[in-house]
Amino acid sequence: MSTRYSKYGRVFDLLPEMIFILDRANNIVDNNRAASHGTGYEAGQLLYTPIEKIVSLGHRAAVLNALKNGKGSQAIEVQFERANRSIIEVSLEVRILETETDSFSVIIAKDITEQKKKELDLLRFSNVIQHTINPIQITDASGKMVYVNPAFERASGYSREELIGKNPRILNSGRHTTEFWKSVWEYIMSHKVWVGKVENNRKDGTPFHSELVISPIVDGNNNLVGFLGAHRDITEQKILEQQLVRSQKMESIGTLAAGIAHEVGNPLTSISSLVQVIQRTTDDDFAKEKLELIKNQINRIARIIRDLVDFSRPSSYIIKPTNVNQIVREALNIVQYGKKVKDINFSIELAEDLPHLRVVPDQLTQVFINILMNSVDALEGKPGSIAVQTMARNNQLEVIIKDTGKGIAIEDSEKIFEPFFTTKEVGQGTGLGLWVSYGIIQNFEGDILVESEPGKGSTFRVMFPIKGE
Repeated sequence: MSTRYSKYGRVFDLLPEMIFILDRANNIVDNNRAASHGTGYEAGQLLYTPIEKIVSLGHRAAVLNALKNGKGSQAIEVQFERANRSIIEVSLEVRILETETDSFSVIIAKDITEQKKKELDLLRFSNVIQHTINPIQITDASGKMVYVNPAFERASGYSREELIGKNPRILNSGRHTTEFWKSVWEYIMSHKVWVGKVENNRKDGTPFHSELVISPIVDGNNNLVGFLGAHRDITEQKILEQQLVRSQKMESIGTLAAGIAHEVGNPLTSISSLVQVIQRTTDDDFAKEKLELIKNQINRIARIIRDLVDFSRPSSYIIKPTNVNQIVREALNIVQYGKKVKDINFSIELAEDLPHLRVVPDQLTQVFINILMNSVDALEGKPGSIAVQTMARNNQLEVIIKDTGKGIAIEDSEKIFEPFFTTKEVGQGTGLGLWVSYGIIQNFEGDILVESEPGKGSTFRVMFPIKGE
């Protein structure tokens, strides 16, 4: 019968698509070898059977509708039921074949089962990546980003439009050397999976720590076509680790402080007494001048010892409900009397109706004085400004002190709360002010965070949990 359709006989048996020829009653009057193979029927078994025989029940209406429409109908996706009752997905088109004596419908069907499976796998993969809480980025072989998921947008602070087409170095914090990234690139270019910890910067400049896995993406010929970077945000973990290390340092030094104070304090008291005796018994002006210098240095050492002792033992002051705004004003009043502040503009913005905190007022005053004096020193006698603000948000009370001073170098930012660390000249700072302040705030279950950029100033955030009175 096929000679009625082509002068070349069974040429359509050579075509890879499944082809079925139907009469006006939609019975199969011929089919090619691909159709028999695809449906699992032996040659001739489908002849003079209705097309519904090989179409899944739920898809028969769609096929019959396509046959009814005939010429010009669009390709549709339906399911065929094979001889062994297994299901295959097919893309189907209907064409009209006109002969000298009759008209036939021709169904051209392509098996897309594997394609549909791949599409489903891709859809699942896409949904997993799109909705995972872990930041994901995909780059092309040159390293330019071609995809980022919403979690990556949230973590980086950049929008998808700002990232696509850019190199991941847009997030570079500068904490890793060029040699480091060069070694990572060489490693992944050799088709290996790289795993490590990195520190990037968000759009607002704040650090973003993550455990990063970079997996090469290869095609069927094992050619590199891109890379998948999966991050696990460990920023909070890093902050907790740093706080733990800082706490351990403070605990160790605090234990030593009492012993040091005892060993140094007793001899110092004796020296101070002798100086006072000599001052009262001599009339030599030169000797008096030098003795006064010695006395001043003894007092300086005594102040350091008092700071150490205060920090190393529980406070004996009374904890009571305290108006933080009042404490801030008192600290400002003290600092503003200094000679260094004549060219400094102080601004203050205190939120009303702040809850009272259960703290030791005198200790809290000392904390704010220490931070404010650091801000004054950071201005180095030059005109500038210091802004003080209080607010309550996210169940925390915050006191923010911001200056326009010289800022803190990156390498110093992690050390400023360590004891005896100071960037001031010898004799102008003990390096204990922020250390003691941090200890006081921790005793009240609070925290101090610092944001700084060299040349543009620093912002100290003193935070307390709001628990009520």
